[in-house]
Parts: sequence; C-alpha cells; structure tokens
Amino acid sequence: MTPIENVIEKFENRSTHVAVVGLGYVGLPLCIAFAKAGYQVTGIDIDERKVDSINRGESYIEDIPSSILQQYTRQSMGISTQTVGSTTNHPPSTTLHLSSRNQFSATTDYSILAECDAVSICVPTPLSKTGDPNIAYVVSAAEQTAKYLHNDMVVVLESTTYPGTTTEILLPHLEQNNQGFQVGQDFFLAFSPERIDPGRADWTVETMPKVMGGVTGGCLEVATAFYGAAVGQIIPVSSPDAAEMVKLFENTFRAVNIGLANELLLMCDKLGLDAWEVLDAAATKPFGFMKFTPGPGLGGHCIPVDPHYLSWKLRSLQYTARFIELASEINTNMPAYWVQRVQDALNEDTKSVKGSQILILGVAYKKDVSDMRESPSLDILHLLQTKGAMVQYHDPYVPSFSYDGQEFVSVPDLIAALEEADCVVIATDHSSYDWQTIVNQSNLLIDTRHVDVRG
Repeated sequence: MTPIENVIEKFENRSTHVAVVGLGYVGLPLCIAFAKAGYQVTGIDIDERKVDSINRGESYIEDIPSSILQQYTRQSMGISTQTVGSTTNHPPSTTLHLSSRNQFSATTDYSILAECDAVSICVPTPLSKTGDPNIAYVVSAAEQTAKYLHNDMVVVLESTTYPGTTTEILLPHLEQNNQGFQVGQDFFLAFSPERIDPGRADWTVETMPKVMGGVTGGCLEVATAFYGAAVGQIIPVSSPDAAEMVKLFENTFRAVNIGLANELLLMCDKLGLDAWEVLDAAATKPFGFMKFTPGPGLGGHCIPVDPHYLSWKLRSLQYTARFIELASEINTNMPAYWVQRVQDALNEDTKSVKGSQILILGVAYKKDVSDMRESPSLDILHLLQTKGAMVQYHDPYVPSFSYDGQEFVSVPDLIAALEEADCVVIATDHSSYDWQTIVNQSNLLIDTRHVDVRG
C-alpha cells in the first residue's frame, strides 16, 4: 500500500483518533457527527466552561440535546477521568482517555493533537471594528497544530474566511514546524466550509453536502476519506481557494437577494403598494425566481459577515464588489427604517417616541433559536433608546442578555407587557408566539416579519 492508502484505510476502519478545535455552533455538532461515525473524538477549546460542560454531558448548543451528548461522553459511560496540564494560559482541565472508539471528550490541552490522526479547525472568524477580517483565532490554532504536527496527520480548516487563507496562512505555519514536512506527502491539508444553520433539523452535519478542497490531489483524497465516514456527500473542488470562495458566494448570494427584497419593501412603501402581495405573486412563477423576504436586517454570524470577507479581499486587488457594498448599505439601514415606522405610527397616535413604552418581541437573530449574533433586534433596541424610548423585550429563548453595558431581562408577563406598551415591535417571529393574542392585546403593532396572525 502507498502511504495515502494506509491513511485512508485507517479512516475506513475507524481506527482513528480525531480532534476538533473550537466547540461552538460548528465544532460541537461536528464532534458528535464524528463520534456517530465511529471515531474516537477529542474536542479542544480555550473556554474551560465549555470543556467542563461537555465532560459533564451537558450541552450548551440547542441543536445538540444533552441526551445525545451523553451517549458519547463519560456521563453515560462511567469512564474514568484524568486531569491534564494546559499549554494555553488557562488552568488545567479534565479530559478522558478512552479505551474504546465511538466516544467523545473535551480538553483545553492542545498536546492531545500528538495522539490524533486528524484535526478539524472550527474557530471563530469575526470582523474587526474596522470591518476587516480577524483571523487571530485561525492563526492561534495553526500555531498550536504546528507544534504537534506529525507524519500522516490530516488538517482541515472549516472556519469561514477569505480565499487564500488555507494556503497563505495555515500552510506556512504547518510547513515551518522545523520537521521539514511537505504537504501532500508528510501531512495533508484541506478546506471544507461549514454550512451549519442553527435550528434546522432537515439539513444537519450528516445530511448537508460537504464541499472539500485539498492543497494537493492526495490531500483531497485523504480529507474526503476522513469526512466521508460522517457526512452523506462530499463535493470536491479544485483547491482550498475555490472551497473558500464557495462559502463566501453562498452567503453573499443570500445577502444580496435579501438586500433586493428589502429594497422592494422600501420601494413599495414609497409607491403605496403591498410588498408582500408583490412577493407572493412573483413567487408563483415556476422558474427563474427565488423568493427572499424583507425584514428588520441581517443577523447571525454568516450572512452579515461573510460578504465583507470577500469585499475586503477584492479591495486588496483594487476591485470594488459593488453588489456586496450596495446590499450591505440597504440591509444595514433596515433597523433605522423600522424605527422610523415606529416613530411615524406613534405620531399618528399623538405620541412621541421619547417617553413611550415600547416592547420588542424577539431578540434572537431568527426564529426558534437563542442565537443573538449580529441580531438586528439589538440595533432597533439601541436606536429606540437613543430617541428616548423606554424599551423592554420578550423572548422565550433569551431570558436575559447584556448589551452596550446594560443588562436586559425578558418581561415575565407577556400579556401585561403587551397591554402596557404604547407600541409593540415584532422583531423575531418565534413559532411559539400566539400571534392573534398579540394582535388583540397590542395598542399599536409594528410587524417587521409579516407574521401570519392565523398561526
């Protein structure tokens, strides 16, 4: 057998120990998918609270119930634990040394990578305050992985980033580990973008097609064998750069089309037309049209952020991504549009925004999740407060949160809050809300989501 065939055989036989760096919305579901596939899995995170929670069998991710997590952790197996030292600036953490496969543990100690056959990197890639990509977490993970890189190790980056990150940032760190390793021969490197959509049960890690781009043909072949055990379909592309571009284009496509839908709302407002009537009628065309809907703005980690990675990269090449810039301008201004709608509605009711009691329904970025990342509800809340409104909120998924130095707690009695509010703003259309009751109990209602009150 060739060296590549030997590596592939280990994945096929599940005689492998794999690691996942970053145990958030992407990393934890991936760990469970790998454990279900039969791998021994170790999750690595610098957040000791996440590590301890996992090792207790307590999930902090809605898509992974604790009952599922416990099937693959010591909580349900009674396997002994061991305290290990940390190579980070964090205290020692508890990890597991498992004697059987199909199990999962977590640690803050990167040295476990010396025992692992493969590692997937799923760390955050936020934007900086200036709108530039912040890949500090990727660089840190690359540096730690390079310390423990060994023969036949497979490294796959999943973090969303700009085209060129895998080959320009990750690869040099791995090749400069002082062992003279060469990619495609001594170790294998690929990029496979995450496609997690929190709250969905139809498309999960296991069922979502997985795009994969290897640095070399051998890298692609080995990484495909690694992931092929856990996911339903691998979509190979020619390079990591192509795979990185796939991810950015997917979410840019959504951001631009949502921006177009939001502009339709603005145009119909000027023309005295019902944007939703226009959208519903247009959606009856059986081809050439895909329905996107307007709303309060963009939320979540991907859609508001990913297009800016692409725009930033192209600016470095003296090219302006005009569609991206225009869509961003429209989407970013939607919270201000809805605040103006609140102000106009209150004026019609002979009230001013200043001093009015306003209740926001939903602060999560989309319905039926607790995820508040980049939620436009927070922009609406902030803008209303700057105008002097007294703002409260209710969200069945978010009991409390901190924002802009303030602490907010969901109102305990929704009906009473509806009756007391001068204006109610539907910002997130959670399925658990009784919309007819909300309509009946509200003095004034601004609906950013076009909810079906019959539901």
